[in-house]
Amino acid sequence: MWQAAIALLDVVLVANSRARDRSHRALPGLLLLVFLVGCATQRAEVATLPVTASPALQNSQTAQSRQRPGAFDLLYVTDRAPAAASKSSLSYGAERARFLSFGSVSIAPTRASPISKGKLDVGAISKIGRFPATPYGVVATANGLRRTPAAVAAHVQAAASLQAEVARRLAVAPRKEVVVFIHGYNNTFADAALATGQICKTLQNQFVCVILTWPAGGSGGVFFGYNIDRESSEFAVADLKKAIRIIAETKGVERVHLLAHSRGTDVLASAVQQLGIEAYVSRSSLWQRYKIANAVLFAPDIDLDVAASKMFGVVSDPDLAFGSKSSPSTFPPQGPVHLTVYSSPSDKALRASTLLFGSALRLGQIAVGRLPKDRSQAASKWEGSHMGGVVDFIEYSGRAGFIGHSYFLYDPAVKADLVALIRDRVKAGDPRRQLVEIKRPFWRISEVQQASR
Repeated sequence: MWQAAIALLDVVLVANSRARDRSHRALPGLLLLVFLVGCATQRAEVATLPVTASPALQNSQTAQSRQRPGAFDLLYVTDRAPAAASKSSLSYGAERARFLSFGSVSIAPTRASPISKGKLDVGAISKIGRFPATPYGVVATANGLRRTPAAVAAHVQAAASLQAEVARRLAVAPRKEVVVFIHGYNNTFADAALATGQICKTLQNQFVCVILTWPAGGSGGVFFGYNIDRESSEFAVADLKKAIRIIAETKGVERVHLLAHSRGTDVLASAVQQLGIEAYVSRSSLWQRYKIANAVLFAPDIDLDVAASKMFGVVSDPDLAFGSKSSPSTFPPQGPVHLTVYSSPSDKALRASTLLFGSALRLGQIAVGRLPKDRSQAASKWEGSHMGGVVDFIEYSGRAGFIGHSYFLYDPAVKADLVALIRDRVKAGDPRRQLVEIKRPFWRISEVQQASR
């Protein structure tokens, strides 16, 4: 069924040259303006509270959360390096760490005021554990290279600690499911925590919510800063893939939902590509092995060609071993795994990204109006009911800020659709999803729903 999705992306790619022509007519000033703002979500209001380093969060972090009504805490996993802070507090910066850390971060409603209604504060950060520094040590033996016993033991201990924390949260969560969020370019640790907190709050705190945060938000100027973040996102793929695998394989997890925004969608696409290969060679699937039910890409800042090669690489490689040998036509049951892409043709940040890289149209700008009309034969491969359960492209035509890049956090119509997708498991086309069908698998957020904000 992935073949149909590939055909869809192939149709869209025909519009690449037209997109490039439009992009090169853009004003250079717009590019500077957009990248000054970047892909950052609303900056978090950070309350610096004492740090706790004990895994016994019931006696420390929970007690702090009770200081403010409506407070809750999130699980974070990061390969950011700890930042210089006061002796009594912990924070993470934009520098890369050679190890993966995890812990808890408290989130609470901003103290009531007319201008802060509905906003959140990021509070205390509590480290629980960390994995060994990479690359793990190896030793030469008579039978060849082996990982050192110390590295293996440290890894096993860290993985067990992370899974124990996930299991602890599952035990008190109404839904035995995990929602993972990966942020975009120019986001600090606090930005990532705030965005994940808003998503978790939108889902009524029914899930175990996890922040996967990579070393973004450093200095370097308008252009160099983006390039630094771009390479840091590539650096983070191996770590975040490992984190997703460990979390998904925790006993008691029933479903995993992977959400990403902007530059983070490229990180997620790469991680899913590698996990998909791992599953396939073990004669399994993303659903069977990792319980991945949804991959949701918000305003994806990823080239269409790159997205297609990463998301559907396994489908396009029939020589890949399926177990002990290749099986060109064989695929294991895919289960409920589903890809949802939220896009906006008016996303100014993605316009700038397209211009900067001279690339094909960004995935987050897809719209039916940009598809060539002379490819009806190719379009017929993805059009129709057989695409159900595989992929949906949802176009957002509203206005969420001047840049229009973080609409998934602030527009009630988009948030309501996310709730229907993740919490209620409602498919596109169901009346409970406020979507207008364009031509399947393309949908549009209802203008009536947007107008009722």
